[in-house]
Amino acid sequence: MWTSWWLWALVAVCTGDQFRDEAERIMRGTPVIDGHNDLPWRLLTMFNNQLQSKRANLTSLANTHTNIPKLRAGFVGGQFWSAYTPCDTQNKDAVKRTLEQIDVIQRMCQTYPETFVCVTNSTGIRQAFREGRVASLVGVEGGHSIDSSLGVLRTLYRLGMRYLTLTHSCNTPWADNWLVDTGEDKAESQGLSRFGQSVVKEMNRLGVIIDLAHVSVATMKAALRLSTAPVIFSHSSAYSLCQHRRNVPDDVLRLVNQTGSLVMVNFYNDYVSCRQEATLSQVADHLDHIKKVAGAGAVGFGGDFDGVSRLPVGLEDVSKYPDLVAELLRRRWTEAEVRGALANNLLRVFEAVEQVSDHTQSPEEEPIPADQLQASCRTMYGYSEAPSLHRQPGALLASLTTVLLGLGLL
Repeated sequence: MWTSWWLWALVAVCTGDQFRDEAERIMRGTPVIDGHNDLPWRLLTMFNNQLQSKRANLTSLANTHTNIPKLRAGFVGGQFWSAYTPCDTQNKDAVKRTLEQIDVIQRMCQTYPETFVCVTNSTGIRQAFREGRVASLVGVEGGHSIDSSLGVLRTLYRLGMRYLTLTHSCNTPWADNWLVDTGEDKAESQGLSRFGQSVVKEMNRLGVIIDLAHVSVATMKAALRLSTAPVIFSHSSAYSLCQHRRNVPDDVLRLVNQTGSLVMVNFYNDYVSCRQEATLSQVADHLDHIKKVAGAGAVGFGGDFDGVSRLPVGLEDVSKYPDLVAELLRRRWTEAEVRGALANNLLRVFEAVEQVSDHTQSPEEEPIPADQLQASCRTMYGYSEAPSLHRQPGALLASLTTVLLGLGLL
């Protein structure tokens, strides 16, 4: 009996090693492109973005999910770094904070050129793969970062932003966030407002990937139907397996399939198991489910490392990606399906976004209506002389009342 037990244990160990070895072989040729990593935010909160600090050295950085040795061990070849600023900066200093986070991402590339190369297109990612460096891209996490300005959107594009998450965990004046679906926030745009539709169209024109992580279901559906290019969910999981409103329901997954879009699975325990504890196997369940409903071409990885407080057993940091790939191989994913989830699906989406973009087309110019902005901390230059104010009758009456009061006529 004991001989039999040891024999089965030996077989299990050898089989496990076989899948892990196969995972590493595949990842040497197709390293992972992760959709969302919050290391830049950690650099702000830990070091105020001072990369020259000895403690901020990314080759020995401690107490984070991400550093250079862990990235190497995890075969990470492409990373969308999150340029994130919290919702409490909305209508205040969101644009300034976003610029600072883009700056720290670019300085990561300048400080560690042997490891990181900042790129802005799919060709740059493929070149970084050949060079053995981590293709580093900017993802701006939250529509509040553009301060309801198409001009800011275009400027962030010129500074390297290649995806914009339409909302974080707060509504913008033009798009609703996921807390609308929990009842904690009130729907204000019913998905996307008229200006929100202009934002989506301008992102298509520019070649900015539309990211629907954090948005309400109505916003998901509105953007998927309006966009002329595929979209992504940079760090979301499957609602059917964990009924958290940050996750993607099956009817939306079917739209993902129809539009050639992509869901990059989040590893945060609360979105994986809806509990404080989760496992690598449960993350693989989400990947399986999305593949079943939306197709193998709709699956990617968006770990949310350094942006979450709880991670599954077996996926404690970015070095663990080969173990997840080994689990997919154990579940009989084909090599092509694995390479798709690692990088090829994202590259396909990115290339489609680039093909749809058209910088010869006239840009969207119409500003958001003034009455949709919170004006306490902003000036209103331009609106008084703009050819089309789109003010609501109530807003016009309020303005007229203010003028008449000032003249002592009321």
